[in-house]
Amino acid sequence: MKGDRILFHGDPGEVEFIADGTDPETDWFVKELGVGCMVTTKGQGSTYISPDNFDWEDVEFVSRAIS
Repeated sequence: MKGDRILFHGDPGEVEFIADGTDPETDWFVKELGVGCMVTTKGQGSTYISPDNFDWEDVEFVSRAIS
């Protein structure tokens, strides 16, 4: 979910958005890169993660976003 806290390659970060074709603001990512999510960390910056081309062992869930 957007705002979830994660560890990405050991760096703390969060999910910026989920691109799944349901939000016009993220449709470009779906068309160009496929379904996925954008994560941001201080150490790595922003990274788009697609389930088809990513090793999910590098992402660890920390906590759910408060809505």
